[in-house]
Order: sequence, then C-alpha cells, then structure tokens
Amino acid sequence: MKITTTKHPSAKGEITWYELTNAQGASVVLSTMGAGIVEVRVPDRDGKIENVALSYAEAADYIADGPCLGKCPGRYANRIANGHLVVDGKEYKLSINNGPNALHGGPEGFQNQNWDAEELEDGVRFTYHAKDGEEQYPGNLTLTATYRWSDANVLSLDFHAESDAATVVNLTNHAYWNLEGADAGKIYEHEMKIKASKWLPTDETQIPTGEFADVAGSPMDFRESKKIGADIHKETDALKIGKGYDHCWAIDGWEPGKMMADAVELYSEKTGRRLLVSSDQPGVQIYTGNWLAGSPENRSGRSYEDYEGVAIEMQGFPDAPNKPEFPSQLLKAGESYDRKIVFAFDAR
Repeated sequence: MKITTTKHPSAKGEITWYELTNAQGASVVLSTMGAGIVEVRVPDRDGKIENVALSYAEAADYIADGPCLGKCPGRYANRIANGHLVVDGKEYKLSINNGPNALHGGPEGFQNQNWDAEELEDGVRFTYHAKDGEEQYPGNLTLTATYRWSDANVLSLDFHAESDAATVVNLTNHAYWNLEGADAGKIYEHEMKIKASKWLPTDETQIPTGEFADVAGSPMDFRESKKIGADIHKETDALKIGKGYDHCWAIDGWEPGKMMADAVELYSEKTGRRLLVSSDQPGVQIYTGNWLAGSPENRSGRSYEDYEGVAIEMQGFPDAPNKPEFPSQLLKAGESYDRKIVFAFDAR
C-alpha cells in the first residue's frame, strides 16, 4: 500500500490528507478533519478509475459545512429529541441545532474537529479526545476511527470509544456516494437494496415515534433492488417531511455484535460500479442529499445540487436514549464501544 500525505492550512490548524493507493491503482483519500473520507477512486466495468465520493475543492471547506460531507459525526450521530438526554438519572440539555432537536452531536460535534492521526501499514487511525461537558455530553471520551484499504477495493472503518463516566455514543460515517462519478449529477438512476422489512416512522421534526413500520407497499420498500428515483417524490407525509429519503431502516436479523453482510447494496447500471455496505450496527439512515444545494464548491467549481449523492449511514437508532424500546447506545465507564462498517466496491 502506498501512502502519501498533503498538508492544508485552515482556521482549525493544519489539516492532513492521507492518500492510500492499492496494487490496482485504486485509492482513497482520508482527512484529519472529522476523520473524513475525501475521495474513493475505484474502477468502473471498463476499468476507468474515478472518484465516487462527493468532495469539496478545499480541505478547509469541510469545516462547519451543512452536509457533514464524508465526516464522522458524534458524540451522537443523528437526532436526539429536544436535546433531552438523561444518563444515570441526571438530565442534560444538549445544544439544539436542527429545528427543536440536537443533531450529530451539536454545532461543532466530532465532525468539525481536527483529529490526531497515525499511519498504519494499510490505513490510518484517527484519534479524538472529547472532554466531559463538550457539547453538554457527560464523560471524558476517547475514541478512534481506524480506516483500512485493501487491494480488493474494500474500505473498512472500525470505531472504538471509552469513557470515564456513563454517556451515550452513536458513531457513523457521512460520506455521500455517486457511483457514476462525484460530479455526475443526480442519483435517481442508482439502484438500491436494503435488507430491512421495517423502518422507523418519525414526527414532523424527524424524530422516530418509536414504531417499527412494515416497508411493504410503501416507498420505503427496498427489499428488492429499486431505483432511488422511483418513489423519492411520492406524495407521502414521510417523504414530504424530509424532502426525499432521510429515514432509518432496521436491519433484518440484527443482533448485538453480529456483522450483517451486504446490509445495503448500491449499483449504477451506467458504470457497472457497485457498493456493498456491511456493518454490526442495528440501523441505516439513508439520506439522499435533499439539502446539498449551497454547499461549498467541488473540484468542478460548482456547488452540489440536491439529490446528487446518497449517504448510507450505518448507525444506532435516532433518539435511542429517549426510546427504551430501541437498542441502547449507553456506554458505561470501564466498558468499550466497538462498531464496524465495511464499504466494498466492485464492478460488473
């Protein structure tokens, strides 16, 4: 594995990008800003290598961007209702940054921090130390996000976290994918399959109601491969609330610690590229880039428009700390949080 680095100035200090190139010439670029994925360059069915992860032109543009492009949000990815959190009987009022709710750990979160980094033989390990009270969350939390890139074009991401006090943790990666190319336009023609027969309905502020609804007969049914654009603008309350897909699915057969192989499949008939996402997380938030317009410029000198990428966020359920019926995201002192996400790319 060949690893090269570039340095980029920013208001939050020097950002380092790590480019990992495998034996095939396929590569990924990772960033200390938010432990982020900047690029993933993989071949199509004809062998043409192209970036398939939405990317900005400048490293500093990733700071405080609305889409959270490619980064690892936290301490709690997704939403917590009204910023209301109770841990060990003590109430905490989190920062409100998404309507009436807390989103992705708050305005700064982990995604807007410049993480420490260590090169590995086949990857990079990013480390961040979150202080007790940071974004109003309890506990001094130390976490690592370890990426590895293989000659088979598999990008793995392992999260590990420990806290000196009880807290909540929900970590994911927020990369946006377009298998036709990072500047190819809307992803309506992409075909997607999700191993989920249930999804989580929400209220009008996108907080889950606590129900598990059947996908059958609804636009949420991706049990068989279906074009993303087929139902995305259907006149349903759920799709109106998010202006498209911005919902969580419950992965069929999930058990704590169990890797769910190929939980989500994304495919482009145009290029033949395919992405298979596996994880030991109970849910996946699918977000079709409904609010990408106005983001920082990409390498083509333009901002992305809505629906030009899809985020596949393997994670714990939104608002789980307030929903005892959901799998717990509580991390106690002395215990460890360990989760894995695997992005496998091929072409056919």
